Amino acid sequence: MNMEANSTQNTNNHAIVCPFHRQGHINPSTKLSLNLALKGVTITFLNFEHVQQEITKASGCQSNNNPFKAVNFGQTPVGDIRYQVVSDGLPVDFDRTGRLMEYLDWYMSGGMYDQLEKAIGKIVLESTPKVNVLIIDTFYPWASKLARKFGLRCASFWTQPAIVFNLYYHVHLLRHYRHFDCLDKRIDPIDYIPGLKSIDPKDLMSFLQDKDPSTKMHKHIFHAFHDVRSVDYVLCNSVQELEHDTISTLQTLIPFYPIGPILLSGPTKTRVPTSLWAESNCSEWLKPKSHGSVLYVSFGSLANFSKNDVMEIAYGLMDSHVDFIWVLRPRTVLDEPNDILPIGFEDEVRGRGIIVPWTDQVTVLSHQATGGFLTHCGWNSVLESIWHEVSMLCFPVFADQITNRKLVVDDWKIGVNLCEGRTIQRAEISAKIKYFMSQKPREVLKENIRETRNLLQSALKADGSSEKYVNKFIEELAK
Repeated sequence: MNMEANSTQNTNNHAIVCPFHRQGHINPSTKLSLNLALKGVTITFLNFEHVQQEITKASGCQSNNNPFKAVNFGQTPVGDIRYQVVSDGLPVDFDRTGRLMEYLDWYMSGGMYDQLEKAIGKIVLESTPKVNVLIIDTFYPWASKLARKFGLRCASFWTQPAIVFNLYYHVHLLRHYRHFDCLDKRIDPIDYIPGLKSIDPKDLMSFLQDKDPSTKMHKHIFHAFHDVRSVDYVLCNSVQELEHDTISTLQTLIPFYPIGPILLSGPTKTRVPTSLWAESNCSEWLKPKSHGSVLYVSFGSLANFSKNDVMEIAYGLMDSHVDFIWVLRPRTVLDEPNDILPIGFEDEVRGRGIIVPWTDQVTVLSHQATGGFLTHCGWNSVLESIWHEVSMLCFPVFADQITNRKLVVDDWKIGVNLCEGRTIQRAEISAKIKYFMSQKPREVLKENIRETRNLLQSALKADGSSEKYVNKFIEELAK
């Protein structure tokens, strides 16, 4: 983001930003809000009570205070960002992960819609300047209905790559040609999706590989992509040059604005607390490690594993003799106690490996000692890896991660696969880690990732593609 040029802009635009309640959606929504505010857009950021409670517990900040007020860009004013905490209609202590199907029932039945309708109605009625746009996560299946209720334009915020949006958008073609939702599913490559040369069925998102497409989760996704056809804009956390054919094709169908990577490219003295878990500081542990010697291991905020998967990864790391930081998030294995590591594991790796429940990923990736990232290929993690030029060892688990892996390994060649199938074994993990962290493969990956990073960096310059799309979006709002 061009900080100098943007700080002088003034607009009368006022956006309500409503992120999805998961970590991977809250982070880019927060950064998007800061970027728009720096350009003069007034922001009212909505956060749910249960999310705010987790952030408060993790960070120690006072509940309901405006966390954006702490951000400091030096001489550049952060802009007008207001903050409201709202209920989703369920008790704060309701287990939205362990009781996911119940939560989806509530979500789809309109319970959350009713709560947001009340909150947004009050903001629209009382705010100055007048609210003129709702920026809301694509996964809300009633987004356009909510915006129309108050005469607002609707900007759907897509936090994943354009290829994933494109595949969901054209799911009717997958059905028509029998690659999805049929008894005699085809297994040959898919070559009829506009803007996509070819994709193997095994590289589709997990929800488009499932045998039963009638689940509540599938209905939720399909309703959301029916609704997205009615919005005024789609803001996508990707870059035109990174997914050129896919994005160019989508732009002939809908107002599709690639405005990524949504990162804070200028240093801030403090940052907005968004983490749902307390962060361990790994900087001191990393400090004495040699350049590029440490493997960072994290599978994101949502992916769940079996206990056997965790055990195999643990033995693979132990047998590789590579230095590592492993983020083992609480409830990585649902309905299991957190002491799921092999007996004696921590003693065995002491000095060369640490296990933490959560950490600031950007701090680790930007450290000179970090030489690789064993990742689930969540889109935020992919973008952050590219930005900090850290090659990826890929182990996607579900959802968009599988398709993201295709981009990383097959298309851009900035990562390698941990294993060829979903089943993992310690010997394969150990061997692949040793190979990945050795000098020869990393030199090739490093060169490719540097070229990819240059595309992201160019897009954020004053005359870059993403910067132009952000400005175009703001200009459209003013009309």
